[in-house]
Amino acid sequence: MPFNIPILLTWLRVALIPLVVGVFYVPEIGLSRYEQGIASTIIFVVAAATDWFDGFLARRWDQTSAFGAFLDPVADKLMVTGALLVLVHLDRVHPITAFIIIGREIAISALREWMAQIGASKSVAVSSLGKIKTTAQMIAIPMLLFYGDLFGFINTQVLGKWLLLIAAVLTVWSMFYYLQKAWPLIKKVQESKSGA
Repeated sequence: MPFNIPILLTWLRVALIPLVVGVFYVPEIGLSRYEQGIASTIIFVVAAATDWFDGFLARRWDQTSAFGAFLDPVADKLMVTGALLVLVHLDRVHPITAFIIIGREIAISALREWMAQIGASKSVAVSSLGKIKTTAQMIAIPMLLFYGDLFGFINTQVLGKWLLLIAAVLTVWSMFYYLQKAWPLIKKVQESKSGA
């Protein structure tokens, strides 16, 4: 397993996930609900920043690796899933919205793994649509963790819910986009198996 600063940052992101969740559920911390929101938002934003920074450094220092390529999306999905489960429990996100986002991540991860096995991983490479979805999601989640008025005039409750709804719509749209891209190869593999 390679070890370098980009991978260390990815591991840091994984380590921060329990903290995002833990501030709401460890009574010994003694934080008010407002303080919990601030703490979890800060931790989530730091974790999200490492996501951009580790990729930037890996490319700049030519430290990309197969392990890093595997660990990075796993860390992202764990971070988003952990935060969404907390938000569902706090009644800030509808369970169906969370299910759509988490379910899509599982489905596309499985599709990518299968496509990699048949040597066609580039067919389901991250698209600009997926990046817009991720951006909306990564702005919405900390807003919903904070869940108050930011700078006295930004209602993060309303804005966060709308952004997450947009992210959920883009989630479904991008899933169909990836399936459409993969479908000819899926069909080809099925035909070759039935022909054999």
